[in-house]
Amino acid sequence: MADWLKNGGMGCAALVMAGGLVFALPAANAQKIVCWNDKNGKVVGCGDRVPPEFQQNQSRQLDSQGIPRKTNVSAEEAARQKEEAERKAAQKAEEDRRIAEQRRLDSALMNTYTSEKEIDLRRDRELQVVDLQIQQLSVSQKGASEALATAQKRYEFAAKGGKPSPNLLDELTRAGEEKKRIDARIAEKLKDKEDISKRYAEQKARFIELKGSAAPQPPAAAAAKK
Repeated sequence: MADWLKNGGMGCAALVMAGGLVFALPAANAQKIVCWNDKNGKVVGCGDRVPPEFQQNQSRQLDSQGIPRKTNVSAEEAARQKEEAERKAAQKAEEDRRIAEQRRLDSALMNTYTSEKEIDLRRDRELQVVDLQIQQLSVSQKGASEALATAQKRYEFAAKGGKPSPNLLDELTRAGEEKKRIDARIAEKLKDKEDISKRYAEQKARFIELKGSAAPQPPAAAAAKK
């Protein structure tokens, strides 16, 4: 390696300043100058080529006046930049997908309804269906509660006279599981009602926003503003 650092500083044609270090450059090597860093980013040498042990680190090419013309990042920094670029690309792709999906939903919303009242009517119809299902489950829940209470009494009565039979224990277990199953179904339906109300509230708000007008005010409220 023709490293000018090893050639001495006599007969220098230029001075190269890199990272706070000033180096003397022989005239013969003035056309190509490369300065390299260690792993901590500190400039540790300059010459006509980067030594093998520093080729994975950042380096800079300078002109004959010592002005940086090109920077080669370290392998670690190159990997970081690539990862960052891929992350930003993925974010942009996700944002583009979200925007496209929102446009699709907006189009479907405006093509489905002509007024806010239509949104309310459709919400109410869905809620009525769920209310009917809850009513039916409530009847089953009452029956399950009665069956559980009966099985509990039979088991306790048998326990007073000695060890209850396995059949009584099975009956009690089944009754308890059935009661829990119906309770869970009712809880699911109540959650469905919450979700329906929330979904239609969001649709209504978006519909108003897309129409570019607020909900009409009652006559009294409009007169009060005057």
